[in-house]
Amino acid sequence: MATACRDLIDTSRDTLRAQFRRDVLTGLSQQRKAIPARWFYDHRGSELFEEITRLPEYYPTRTETGILMAHATRIGRMVGSRHHVVVEFGAGSATKTPLLLDAIWTAAYVPIDISGEFLSESCEALAARYPDLPIHPVEADFSHPATLPAEVGAHPRLGFFPGSTIGNMEPLAAADLLRSMRETLGAGSLLLIGFDRIKDEAELVAAYDDAQGVTAAFNLNLAARINGELDGAIPLDALAHRAIWNDERARIEMHIEATRDIAFDVCGTRFTMAAGETIHTENSHKYDPRSADTLLLAGGWEPLQGFGDAGDKFMVILARAIGDDLTA
Repeated sequence: MATACRDLIDTSRDTLRAQFRRDVLTGLSQQRKAIPARWFYDHRGSELFEEITRLPEYYPTRTETGILMAHATRIGRMVGSRHHVVVEFGAGSATKTPLLLDAIWTAAYVPIDISGEFLSESCEALAARYPDLPIHPVEADFSHPATLPAEVGAHPRLGFFPGSTIGNMEPLAAADLLRSMRETLGAGSLLLIGFDRIKDEAELVAAYDDAQGVTAAFNLNLAARINGELDGAIPLDALAHRAIWNDERARIEMHIEATRDIAFDVCGTRFTMAAGETIHTENSHKYDPRSADTLLLAGGWEPLQGFGDAGDKFMVILARAIGDDLTA
């Protein structure tokens, strides 16, 4: 019997901490302060995001789940009868993963996530559901090419990138990420990826500024993490969550705003923020089918088939590495 869940592969927590420190200090030093969204996801941030996915205002998770449920059989047919290694980028709690694992022939599952503790918990849950499936969790920043465990062998790879996380990157960075994923997965690989669609501004803003304040807590947890991990002294009571729609760039922006003039230290470096000044913490770009296809092509992937919902709120696209044949 195959080992169900391998030990977590830690690509170096010291490296991740050093990257966190560098990104925070660099971001706070800029004239327009900004910190990459990937640093939301410590254990508490991951828990809060899972709460967000269950909010009534937050349509992406339930809509994408419905798409995967409705089209799982067709996706399975397109992937083919060969056993694939499923590599999930930014796996988190892996709540949508069973919908894919149940639809295809799977040789192994490799979840990659920046939060090792949260990754271990989700791994154990999947191992209980799939006791004969080899699971090889990798703690890493998936925005860089990752070395897959040797145990997965030469099986073809299917990348899984749900949740419209691709929208968190600027288009050039998103294309770079897609190229990095292709490098991680290798020749002959497939990619199943989610894109949030452009829609009414009020619906979009509500999804990122919910009535219960969970998204606000998620955003502000980044400042708490800086205080806890980087010897920060940011006055949390002087911060507020802001979510706005940038129509020119077709994206929701999340910011942490100073509600008064503040000064604080992080890692021994002094920073100031004037009242109304913000730290730009996240973008969530929205796509139509044409712009999603263009992005995939720029990143080295040929779109094969798009799957959507009746309300045109979300889309999931199956793509293959350009120049590779899809074989069953």
